Amino acid sequence: MRARQVHLLEGSTFVVSDPAGDIDARPDEPAGLFYRDMRHLSRWQVRLNGRELEALSGDAIEYDEALFFLVAPTGSPYRNSSVVLIRRRHVGDGMQEHLQLDNHGGEPLRAEISLLFAADFADVFEIKDHLAKVGRFYHRLEEDRVVLGYERADLRRETTIEAPGAFFTESSLAYRVELQPGETWRTDIEISVATEHLRPVPKLSHQPNIPGTLDSWLAAAPSLETDWQDLQRIYRRSLVDLAALRFFPETVPNSSLPAAGLPWFMALFGRDSLLASYQALPFAPELCRTTLRALAAQQAAEFDDFRDAEPGKILHELRHGELTHFGERPHSPYYGSADSTPLFLVVLDEYERWTGDRATARELEPAARAAITWIERHGDLDGDGYLEYRTRNPRTGLVNQCWKDSWNSIVHPDGTLAAGPPAVCEIQGYAYDARRRAARLAREVWHDPVLADRLDADADALAQRFHRDFWLDDTGCYALALDGSKAPVRTLTSNVGHLLWSGIVPPSHAERVVAHLTGDRLFSGWGIRTLASGQLAYNPVEYHNGTVWPHDTALIAAGLARYGYREEASRLAVATLEAARYFDDRLPEVFVGYDRHVTRMPVEYPTACSPQAWATGTPLLLLRVLLGLDPTPERLISKPHLVAPIGTLALRGLPGRWGRDEAYGTP
Repeated sequence: MRARQVHLLEGSTFVVSDPAGDIDARPDEPAGLFYRDMRHLSRWQVRLNGRELEALSGDAIEYDEALFFLVAPTGSPYRNSSVVLIRRRHVGDGMQEHLQLDNHGGEPLRAEISLLFAADFADVFEIKDHLAKVGRFYHRLEEDRVVLGYERADLRRETTIEAPGAFFTESSLAYRVELQPGETWRTDIEISVATEHLRPVPKLSHQPNIPGTLDSWLAAAPSLETDWQDLQRIYRRSLVDLAALRFFPETVPNSSLPAAGLPWFMALFGRDSLLASYQALPFAPELCRTTLRALAAQQAAEFDDFRDAEPGKILHELRHGELTHFGERPHSPYYGSADSTPLFLVVLDEYERWTGDRATARELEPAARAAITWIERHGDLDGDGYLEYRTRNPRTGLVNQCWKDSWNSIVHPDGTLAAGPPAVCEIQGYAYDARRRAARLAREVWHDPVLADRLDADADALAQRFHRDFWLDDTGCYALALDGSKAPVRTLTSNVGHLLWSGIVPPSHAERVVAHLTGDRLFSGWGIRTLASGQLAYNPVEYHNGTVWPHDTALIAAGLARYGYREEASRLAVATLEAARYFDDRLPEVFVGYDRHVTRMPVEYPTACSPQAWATGTPLLLLRVLLGLDPTPERLISKPHLVAPIGTLALRGLPGRWGRDEAYGTP
């Protein structure tokens, strides 16, 4: 198992350390202090008289604060240490560290406390791709502080370490301390970061778009009442992690949206931020509003092969690091996802349905119309009525541009990669749902009945065409995709569950699809596998070809509920929630797809992001499934369907167009 790490984050700033609070990052691992996609501290290690300390305990106490309790080693299990160092760390405006040294011995203590530091200013893409730096490093020693810097042409980053009373070298700072028995010594160290413009970084600590502290953020969320205590903890963990993952986009001042996940994806994403906002709508609808406005502000307006952009397309990912700055990566922003654009329309409609915020729906009407045009023109590469994808940037663009965006995810059952450009099944479902939802907005909000009628007719035609071309009657399921020659990719995958969520499956065929999803080949006992067992392509530890993704399972549960399979949806929801208790009540991005009866517990995936936005939102969407929540213009409808171990379940103070409401259920 990988060594446990302690994560602290706030917006664009995060730090990853070991349980002692130390950082000693290898070039290829995401440990350190990061800001705006670059690492500002790659080494931060404490020493007492030149020796490492032992960690008694070390962990985050809030998403942006941690405590580490360290002792001086005695060299013998029969002697206890009398020297204790407490590190209290906060992440916000860079990083602040408070040190406290206690002498619990009977003799005076004379000691040197030192901290070893370095900053490699690695871009996140350099870490992932094992690339070397090409710019110039520099440093400045000043009174009570050191400045570590990096520059390349017009890009500059700096890290300033300020420690009053310390003795500095180029790579360390030290304090000489004398303590009598029972005495305590304390000091504060301030680490600040600056961008290429050398502007001070604003302090964002506990300043969400709901003003105030984390406590006020939690108080504004609906309250949960249940006799299943695990669910109480999971719910609070999700709300705290959602607060931690808030990202403050420059295009929507004083507002926040969910970044995709720690450590690799603390940035604005299209698909991830949209789905996480959708999951969180009944709990924090303002995140959805910000996501929609931020993505609309970055909507593509022209063709750009390097960035896979076409007019009307919603971005995939926006970065601010060195490689993006110099055009060595296309993420400025990058538009390589075929599903972000239809999902934008899906989430815009759901946001208006839930909140009644017609002003925002009207404000975003031009962006929505541009997204519709992209679906109808540019997303359909060959004019057959389906959305396909193919990167026009073969060097650094994404080969696969669906949610399973790893290179080998569109694969035949025998493991052979499908030739492109593929038309992946769930994206057609999203496009169907986007047309239906945009038709409602056109009819009820934009007052354009002609557009509404055309979109509904187009959705009907797509559904008929999709069933004709994707349905595999001999297996009773839909193909994963049509490949570049329009042959079906017959692999059985979780993607078909998204078709239920979108509503494109005719009711007459839902039962056979549901049987696959709830059968042993796809359902692991903890959630739905991304690819069903029994096929040569199946591997329970392959990122998209056999693992379990909680958000994937949650969308499938919502699809089951949509088609009236409430018992199956609730059992799937509970199974996924039960997995969270093995991950400290926090669902990770992904875990291994082994059968529950074999492993008895979910198996950790080695490089899973945690917290990760749509995994954090998964318990929230599953609560909606369990309580059968559905917004109407007049009121909130709730049709609970609970299964063991849930005896009672209530959400009080649910925000929406009706004000605040509640939902309550028993088996």
